[in-house]
Amino acid sequence: MAPALLQASSFRFSFALLAFFSLSNYCSCFNPRLYNFTESKDASSWSVAGATWYGSPNGYGTDGGACGYGSVVGTAPFYSMVSAGGPSLYKSGEGCGTCFEVKCTSNAACSGNPVTVTIIDECPGCVSESFHFDLSGLAFGAMAENSQADQLRNAGQLEVQFRRVECNYQGYRVNFRVDPGSNNNYFAVAIEFENRDGDLSEVYLQQAQNPNEWLPMQRSWGAVWKLDSGGTALRGPFTLSLKSLQSGETLVAQNVIPAEWQPGATYSSDVNF
Repeated sequence: MAPALLQASSFRFSFALLAFFSLSNYCSCFNPRLYNFTESKDASSWSVAGATWYGSPNGYGTDGGACGYGSVVGTAPFYSMVSAGGPSLYKSGEGCGTCFEVKCTSNAACSGNPVTVTIIDECPGCVSESFHFDLSGLAFGAMAENSQADQLRNAGQLEVQFRRVECNYQGYRVNFRVDPGSNNNYFAVAIEFENRDGDLSEVYLQQAQNPNEWLPMQRSWGAVWKLDSGGTALRGPFTLSLKSLQSGETLVAQNVIPAEWQPGATYSSDVNF
């Protein structure tokens, strides 16, 4: 049945071997604390988790990631404020795109102020606590008092508090990045920048030539969804229908993939949750 239409690795316990990079390499034009990325739902819903960091001290951690976002996590609207999640956060890929506030008070360098991160990778070995964030170096340091980011990263591992919040990629619409292996019989796409819940439970594809048929896509891995046509050529343009995992809200990106789509290309819709 067609969905209702609504318009609108390896455990990276890396301390970077304490190879201190000069803070002068970090662009002072961006302050993670000041970026209005999310809005909390419940001021009393903090839980406890473990936190480590990986990658370069001021980098975005992942060199690819188990969600399929690639290096885009180092640019707007993520701004490297990202994290790999232990199994209870990554959720076999279902947790990709979810947003959390994370803060620390367990170290003298902690500011106690929350920073917002998006789950963009998996940390399968992060199982010593019920919840674990393997943060990017930049996100880990952003929990520190001013000028104490390196001191906080030196701690390597911390106890933190966290809570889930709504994603709010201001000014951005949902993006669809076509997998380089896609062809006329197999179509796969990484779905990025979903506001609010950030995660998806269902994706359907509709071909312009058959507007009465919605073809269900399957989660390939992470945030990548796929459709194998079974040998029947798929013909664009494609309309994609997305169903949010948490709220069940449905969003339709009409004709977002053009007729002459290209593997590896990214197509931006004009809608978001």
